Amino acid sequence: MLDVGCGTGAITTGIAKAVGPHGHVVGIDRDEVLLNLARAEHASLPNLQFECGDATTLPFCAQFDIVTAARTLQWIAQPALAISKMKQAAKPAGALVVLDYNHATNKWDPAPPREFQRFYSAFLAWRNANGWDNEMANHLPALFRSAGLVDIRSRTQDEVAERGGPEFAERAALWSEVIDNVRGHLATAGFCTEFQLEEARECYASWAKAALMKQTLALRTIIGIVP
Repeated sequence: MLDVGCGTGAITTGIAKAVGPHGHVVGIDRDEVLLNLARAEHASLPNLQFECGDATTLPFCAQFDIVTAARTLQWIAQPALAISKMKQAAKPAGALVVLDYNHATNKWDPAPPREFQRFYSAFLAWRNANGWDNEMANHLPALFRSAGLVDIRSRTQDEVAERGGPEFAERAALWSEVIDNVRGHLATAGFCTEFQLEEARECYASWAKAALMKQTLALRTIIGIVP
């Protein structure tokens, strides 16, 4: 199996354990820092390796039974090219399995504070300016068809966190982490000021702890077969 955009290798490691010693798994990512973390954390698995590479320039040809990417294509300005390269990496009758977001339909109940809503609008605008599809999940079936994949199936797999449920606090805190991760980019590009970003982070963190009841992140899994 090939895992494209493996990051620190958490999902890739689970795949390697699932396929067992008779299977082989390769994780690909363009970020060497994340790859070094993956190698350090998961070096004990003999059927798992991590390589530096980009989804749009994959060098493999008909090598893998399954090629997968989780939450990766949302960060690629040429998703059609990435899917074409993933298809090329798969064997005939092999499968492509892609999980990704539709950021435009994420929901919070009740509505988040206006400071966070302003950040979220800026976040989507920044992504759009970089050529990253905010509705990646919805567009995947058409991209699969254009790539020549067959037997395409789509499954809704929203990530739902409800107050009182498992990992609610951790999942609710996601957007505080996102603000921390992208604040420099948004401020430099002029989509938000540093003050607005800090205000959004503080207001969101307080609201999530006290008022957020349900968060729904829109996700879909698309499966296609190489003819």
